[in-house]
Amino acid sequence: MSRLNVAELAPEVYKAFLQAEQAIRRGPLTATVRELVKIRASQLNGCLFCIDMHTHEALELGENLNRIIQLPAWRESRLYTEAERAALAYAEAATRGPEEVSDEIWNAVTDAFKPDEAAFLVAQVAQINMWNRVAGTMHTQPPNRD
Repeated sequence: MSRLNVAELAPEVYKAFLQAEQAIRRGPLTATVRELVKIRASQLNGCLFCIDMHTHEALELGENLNRIIQLPAWRESRLYTEAERAALAYAEAATRGPEEVSDEIWNAVTDAFKPDEAAFLVAQVAQINMWNRVAGTMHTQPPNRD
C-alpha cells in the first residue's frame, strides 16, 4: 500500500511533473532510448512501480523482450546499438551521482547524439530519477496484471 498519494495531495506539483514528462516525450529521443533508460534507472533505484510501468510500455511500443531481459547486463549483450549503450552508461552514471558522469561517458553521449538529443537524454534521466524517488519512497505498487 502506498504511503500517500502525491497526485491527490500536491496536485499542482504533480501536474508540473506530468507536463515535464510530456515535453520530454515530444522531444527528439526515440521511444526505445527513452524506455531503456527509464527501465535501467528504475532497476538501479529499485523502484518496482516504475520498472513494471516502463517494461510494459516498452513492450507495447514494440521493444524486444530479449533486450529487456538482458538490460541489467547490457554491457555484455550484443543486442544494443552504440547510441543505446551511450545512453545506458549515462543513465547509470547519472543515477549513481553527478560525479559518476566521466568525460568518457559524456563524450560517448555527444558522439552518439545530436546536442538537442543529448539535452533530452539528460532531462529524461533526471525525470525518471525524480519519478523513482516519488513512487519508490511512497511504496507505490504496480497494478495487478493477472
